[in-house]
Parts: sequence; C-alpha cells; structure tokens
Amino acid sequence: QKNSCVLPEDLKNFYLMTDGFQMTWSVKTDDTPMPLGSMVINSISKLCRLGGSSMYTLPSAPTLADLEDDTDEEGNGDKPEKPHFDSRSLIFELDPCNGNGKVCLVYKHAEPVVSPDTEIWFLDRALYWHFLTKTFTAYYRLLITHLGLPQWQYAFTSYGVSPQAKQWFNMYKPITINTALLSEEADSFVNKLDPNKVFKSKNKTPVLKKKQLSQPPGSQKSHTSMPSAKTSSLAGNSSRK
Repeated sequence: QKNSCVLPEDLKNFYLMTDGFQMTWSVKTDDTPMPLGSMVINSISKLCRLGGSSMYTLPSAPTLADLEDDTDEEGNGDKPEKPHFDSRSLIFELDPCNGNGKVCLVYKHAEPVVSPDTEIWFLDRALYWHFLTKTFTAYYRLLITHLGLPQWQYAFTSYGVSPQAKQWFNMYKPITINTALLSEEADSFVNKLDPNKVFKSKNKTPVLKKKQLSQPPGSQKSHTSMPSAKTSSLAGNSSRK
C-alpha cells in the first residue's frame, strides 16, 4: 500500500507460507567448518525500495536516480529494457548477495500506474543491471540449482564469476560453469558405469600350503624298525646260502 503496487502471485504465495528464507551451508577444511553457500530471500520488513532515498543526510546529496543515463541501450534486439532508478521503475531488494550486488524485484513500468508485471534483475557492484528471470518462481529455482554458491549471479553477466568462485563451481556445479562444453559434448559429464568392470571378480588361484601330517611317535618307531628287520632277515638268508 505504501508504494501503490501489488506483489506478483507467486511471490505473494511464497510470503504466505514463510516470511522470508535463509539457508547457509559450510564445507570442512582442516577439520574447521567454513561458510560457503548462502540462499536468502528477504522478509517483508526487509523488502526495501532502492533509489528512493539518498545515501547521505545532506540535502543536496546524490541519489541512485542521479546516475540515470538516457543514452543506455533500451531493449535493443533480444535484450530486455533495463530498470530505472528514477520514478519510472519500482525496485525492491530481494537478496543483498553478501555485498556482491543485489537481486531485485523490478516493476519496470510505474508511470502513470504501476504495472503488475515484474521481473527479477541483478544489480552488480558497478551499478549495472543484468536480467535474471521473468518470474520469482524461476528465480527461486535458479537459487536452489546454484546451491547459493558465492557470486553465482555473475554467471548471468557478460564478465562471469571470479576465478575464486569458479573453483567452487568446478567442485560443486561443474555443469553450470561449463555450459559451452556441455553443448558440444553431451556425454562429457555423464558418469558411465560399466558393471562388468566394477563387479569383476579377480580369479586368483588358491595357493595350497603343504602341511606335514603329524604322526604319533609310535608309528614312526614302527616304520624305523621295519627296515632293520628286513636287513636282518636278508643277512640270515645270505648266511644260510
């Protein structure tokens, strides 16, 4: 009511279920957890409007609306029309992105009446706009798909993510960061499982150890006594002859 606009239906249903969303996850390095992923949707109270007020308390302090440049490209070709910081657009912050930019809900046509059509845009630290999705539902899917990795929104910019963030992408989302390679080689990221190799049993010939049979001492004596008996009988026969 304060800004004379109505939330889109999907975002309205989201806020009816929960007043915002925040999820963080960590990785363990050297037995020490390190925060890595962060997924945030601001609550209703933090759904602040951008560009309406000055960043300073001075009466002549500049605002974001002063940065408007009419020479910017407006919807040339397939590029959608960029939002404006002045009264032509209404912009609300959905995610502060840990200081790496801002994900914004944008009402691009606010004059003379606010249009119910909204889009989701990313405002980088250099105050350049980058289109993300047309609906909040599509953006929410992107947020979950990218696991809230650092600077994942920059994957939708012309200059891409930083080298440090790319290392995390290669570890946890290799398909997302290598979309060009995926289009060329569709099977490069498919795990090929050969059950014949995995479950192949190694046929080892069992080594039979020869065990000496333990014999009772009485039998050994009998065996040793038999040759002596034979020799004595042979000696007797020879003497008879």
